[in-house]
Amino acid sequence: MCQSATSRLAVAIAALALAAGTAQAQAQPDWRKVGPPSAELTLASPATGPVEQVWFSPQGATLYARTRSGVFWTADFETWSPAPAGSAPPASAPASAVRLPEPDAGVTAALGGAIFALGANLYRSEDNGRSWTNLTAYRSRSVIGARQHSVAVSPADPDQLAVANDFGVWRSMDGGITWAGLNQSLPNLPVRRILSTPSGIAGTRIQVENWPTPLELPPGGALWVPAQGAGLESEEAQKQWLTVALGVPITAAAAAGETLYAGSNDGRLWFSGDGGLTLQPARLPAGALGPVERIYVDAAEPRVALAALGGDGAHVLRTFNGGDIWDPVDADLPKAPAHAVTADVSAGAVYVATSAGVFWTQLDLLTAGSPQHWTPLSDALPPAPAYDVRLDPSAVQLYAAIDGYGVYATAAPHRRLSLRVVNAFDFSTRPAAPGSLLSVVGAHVNTARGGDLEYPVLGMPSDAESQIQVPYGASGPAVSLALNTNAGLVRVDLQVQPVSPAIFVAPDGAAMLYDADSGLPLDGRNPARSGGRVQIFATGLGKVQPDWPAGVPTPLQGVPHAVTAPVKALLDGVAVPVTRAELAPGYVGFYLVEVQLPVIANFGGAQLYITADGQESNPVQIVIEP
Repeated sequence: MCQSATSRLAVAIAALALAAGTAQAQAQPDWRKVGPPSAELTLASPATGPVEQVWFSPQGATLYARTRSGVFWTADFETWSPAPAGSAPPASAPASAVRLPEPDAGVTAALGGAIFALGANLYRSEDNGRSWTNLTAYRSRSVIGARQHSVAVSPADPDQLAVANDFGVWRSMDGGITWAGLNQSLPNLPVRRILSTPSGIAGTRIQVENWPTPLELPPGGALWVPAQGAGLESEEAQKQWLTVALGVPITAAAAAGETLYAGSNDGRLWFSGDGGLTLQPARLPAGALGPVERIYVDAAEPRVALAALGGDGAHVLRTFNGGDIWDPVDADLPKAPAHAVTADVSAGAVYVATSAGVFWTQLDLLTAGSPQHWTPLSDALPPAPAYDVRLDPSAVQLYAAIDGYGVYATAAPHRRLSLRVVNAFDFSTRPAAPGSLLSVVGAHVNTARGGDLEYPVLGMPSDAESQIQVPYGASGPAVSLALNTNAGLVRVDLQVQPVSPAIFVAPDGAAMLYDADSGLPLDGRNPARSGGRVQIFATGLGKVQPDWPAGVPTPLQGVPHAVTAPVKALLDGVAVPVTRAELAPGYVGFYLVEVQLPVIANFGGAQLYITADGQESNPVQIVIEP
């Protein structure tokens, strides 16, 4: 391995520490931002949600924008901050026009006697509306998006225009000839649903209010982009037929197997055990209930469900008998509308998104009872309503949608009370293999032992997270793992098989792939080259020859410790040559797989995965260019 590649692998190790850090169960969550509050929609610049109004300060040095969640200002036209209290736009001057360039377009006056018309496009007239110049159209489409709400002219420069519309704030410095967005840091993305968390070649997916297409943050990506499929179509169709079947507007629905739940805008709930063929009304607590905004049902225990309600009554209801009886579990939860709820039933953890922020509680969801206390988790989040919460498939990371500000993620706090062992490279619960790196989430491990073998504990700067390596002599199919933690002895059943490959991915789902010649990481900004060599860092490839002890860094020089299992690599399902498969020199638990890319004509994103003795790894995305 070249020196550059070795230094880049050190970056990968740091990223592994970051990935582990995101899984730490901390008393005070350390939230990280997931993507920006803007999206790439093939407009002049990244777009965001609707902005009601824009205006300049009297000297033109500051621009203000009124969003639904408040007024923000910018002096550098890049970063936005909440505006001081009382910031208000100047009084608008009345204006009229001889004719309108669009039916129902609004007309506003500007400095210097010009008038503007606001419709699907922005227009300017210098002759009181007898003739109009379209400032935003290109091939019959607005380059800044539709429905213009407000326009402002800088007092310092009549050629500097600012526009507010359904897709954010836009500025022109040449009187409307060219446009650029000011949305990349404007907190104005109204995320309402987190549809999925990073998995394989798919990134985080979200649904924005009133946008027809879901958005995705590709692994390693910097902007949200339109996603294909994986939206809310099936849920919306389900709510529509339930509305017809029940004769009331259904606002929430959820199903697991044949178990179906539905909630209405007047606070009623229904359940079905036969996939909706018969629907029965639920027995609810006394008192008025607000609209049912979201229902969570556990896939493994469909008799357990939770409902999030708005209004002034109970805000979180729970059933553990398939929907017949629901009881409130609000306890000391603030009296604020709840918008979404999720849970880890096996660990007894419940998370709720409310207009007062994100909260969690410990609750046995399989028996009667109410929590004693809800813990707030929003101290480090922006002061805005939370509209969704979601756990990743391993229930290790918690995601929250914060109105205007987008998506944030943190370690799931309940892991401090209920540890979980996951693959350290992709945070999956896949079986372990000799040589695998594992993360013990929720406990600081001092020693680990399985059968008569010691499992080396690797240093981690956390009191609630540890990494261990499976010894190369371990065998399965199951091992009773004894973990000596700061809280005492904990036993965990660990599934072990000869190989269980996993490619290293960062918390955002970006794979740790490197150019074999330069040692530089590969991503959308530095794509792989057709015909080039790619290094893949993985774990779980099993035994090596010559033998090597677990917990000890592999030598930088000397005979490579080659993987004994046959290793293959597939690019979009087609095998590509594997030139190396060995322990990565200088590190613990890292395997290095080097592949030779073919000379291809189809460029762009491709799916890459490896196999060891026929066992497949997680798929990752690789971008290839000529």
